[in-house]
Amino acid sequence: MSHHQPHQDSFHDPLKPWKYIPFQTLRITTDAFTNFMKGFLGICLVGSISLFSFLAFSKWFGCSEYQNIFISTSSEFSTGYDVRAHSHETNISHILFGIGGSAKTWNFRRHYCEAWWKPNVTRGFVWLDERPPENESWPETSPRFQVSQDTSRFKYTCPYGSRAAVRIARIVKESFELGLENVRWLVMGDDDTVFFPENLVAVLSKYDHNQMYYIGSNSESVEQDQVHSYTMAYGGGGFAISYALAAVLVRVLDGCIDRYAAFYGSDQKIGGCMSEIGVPLTKELGFHQMDIRQNPYGVLAAHPVAPLVSLHHLDYVQPLFPGTSQEESVKKLVEAYKSDPSRTLQHSFCYDLSRNWSISVSWGYTIQLYPTLVNAKELATPFRTFLTWKSWNEGPFTFDVRRMSSDPCEKPLMFYLNHVHNLGNGSTVSSYTRPKVDGNQCQNENYAPALLVHSFNVSAQILSREIWKKVPRRQCCEVVNDGDGAEGILQVKLRGCNQWESVTPP
Repeated sequence: MSHHQPHQDSFHDPLKPWKYIPFQTLRITTDAFTNFMKGFLGICLVGSISLFSFLAFSKWFGCSEYQNIFISTSSEFSTGYDVRAHSHETNISHILFGIGGSAKTWNFRRHYCEAWWKPNVTRGFVWLDERPPENESWPETSPRFQVSQDTSRFKYTCPYGSRAAVRIARIVKESFELGLENVRWLVMGDDDTVFFPENLVAVLSKYDHNQMYYIGSNSESVEQDQVHSYTMAYGGGGFAISYALAAVLVRVLDGCIDRYAAFYGSDQKIGGCMSEIGVPLTKELGFHQMDIRQNPYGVLAAHPVAPLVSLHHLDYVQPLFPGTSQEESVKKLVEAYKSDPSRTLQHSFCYDLSRNWSISVSWGYTIQLYPTLVNAKELATPFRTFLTWKSWNEGPFTFDVRRMSSDPCEKPLMFYLNHVHNLGNGSTVSSYTRPKVDGNQCQNENYAPALLVHSFNVSAQILSREIWKKVPRRQCCEVVNDGDGAEGILQVKLRGCNQWESVTPP
């Protein structure tokens, strides 16, 4: 586009005329200017009073159509909708979920989604590759479905992947183009992803949806990150894209799909697109891809100090709770979450100095009892009860792990959630019991008193999600009941740490 340049003589030099004006003329001009300014200021004063009166009159008599004239609309242009009408804090209604699914597999996996989905509360769709059979009614407990557009025109050259990656990558675009109102975040996940929506809201509330944010986390297995990327959000663990970023992404996504045709997964293709846009991944530790095998216990028993947002790949690991199916395990964890979302899986540990015991609590899941004093660094490190995703090796992982011994005298006693009781006064009591152990138990005399403990009762105040807007800090705990625990029940209280408090063994 060319821009018209005015002739140079048309520019006014404010200093030039004064060089040739005689002093007398200058004084006359100055007096005239002074009188002019007095009149001008009077007009401004009258105009200001009139404008103030007009605005007050409009407010009192409901002239809202005139009030809007005086409000800047620059923020509307950047986000695509009127920010003034949506200035309150982010809540679940502002999130649009896009779940990647298949018509043939939905009935086998829908229990994962239905464990957390709330009809008429959560918003979003399951995106299918084809319409479900006409003779089967769609479950009312499932999200509504959409059928993805035809993607046969796009390239896909990954020799070991599936073309479904193209379809699933476009869920972001097709969700955005539905044009639904009042959407601040688009959240993507798989049909076997279990979300914890209240905690998702807590995380997203920290960020301005009018800015371009790409939020999620990496794989737990280093081998996966090396093959795919350290800089992308893994789709099974779920990721969130702000409305402002989605508006840019949908313009270039189709081109990205073809440019990154050799990429394996939908999340990898979107990650490539983010590189072109220039928006880095904002990592949040509560998104769990769960690229692990065998027993997930170690990950869940020493959760980072972050709200639990998602769990994925649960079909590929052992049930979360012993003696249950995975579906039953998920329901049990979700029920605990409903009682205290922000506290779910939050890790606390403390010492019983009268008996030199260490107690580690993963709220809503498990307790570990050590009949010795164990330092905090060790207690905070997850046991390696799992293997890597692809090679089934002992590592490496993207976080510290410690060895879980097969010797019963080197292992803590493990207790699992029984139930959570909401007291109705802003607090809960959760109970944990030790399952019957097959095989030999430790005969060491140090273990004998600990073996008499058969359950824990844990009291705690319900955590507000506002706590996640503060600097993260692990909560503290203390053993409440005195004596030798003759009844075999230990009472533990979870609480915020005092200002100078630390978990330091003697």
